[in-house]
Amino acid sequence: MGDRDLRVVAGDTQYDIAPEESFTFGRGKSCTVQIDPDDAAISRLAGAVECVGSVWFLTNHSSSRPLATVDRFGLRNVLAPGNRAVVEGRLRVIVEGARSHELVLHAPEPVSPPIVAVATGQATSAGAGVLVNDQDRLALVALFAGYLQEGDRYDPNPKSYAAAAARLGWPRTTLVKRIEYLRLRLDRAGVPNLQGWNALHALAEYALTTELITKDDLPLIHR
Repeated sequence: MGDRDLRVVAGDTQYDIAPEESFTFGRGKSCTVQIDPDDAAISRLAGAVECVGSVWFLTNHSSSRPLATVDRFGLRNVLAPGNRAVVEGRLRVIVEGARSHELVLHAPEPVSPPIVAVATGQATSAGAGVLVNDQDRLALVALFAGYLQEGDRYDPNPKSYAAAAARLGWPRTTLVKRIEYLRLRLDRAGVPNLQGWNALHALAEYALTTELITKDDLPLIHR
């Protein structure tokens, strides 16, 4: 596999695509990967991946069906019909039909990857002086575990406080107080969107994109 090649994993099959080649998927027989030809909810040509210049793009070729992508942080985005998105590093593509189908794209990493804060071990700075300790991280993992899972277990929504607390064996009130106090401290430190009806989703995005929690932390709640 060359430095500019793209790798696609579909189930147990792997495809290495050179920059001058393209990769297509859908229920049509002519696609590189034919997804469930009997499922009319999947477009004949759902999408394609191709290199333009030195950049790989994912294009939604359907006229009516969106595609979903999941970035390396576990955050889901919708790719509308006719639109395209840059593929850098690892990107999961979800094709919805009678059931969900997933392709995993591995493109070259960007030349200058973003710098992120990593929290490990002891109390760690998260933003402007906010300290996140191991118990805070444990609560975050339990609450946002669905974002970190893959395949059928992937769920880009916070767990309920009750479900997250039960996973840890904590009283619900203990988890609520820890999460709400962390959210309050981050809000005061200037992290946006941590107040209001969508505050937990915003907290999830912050925790994931700053890598306060990663999928490597999932064993913390599966002991």
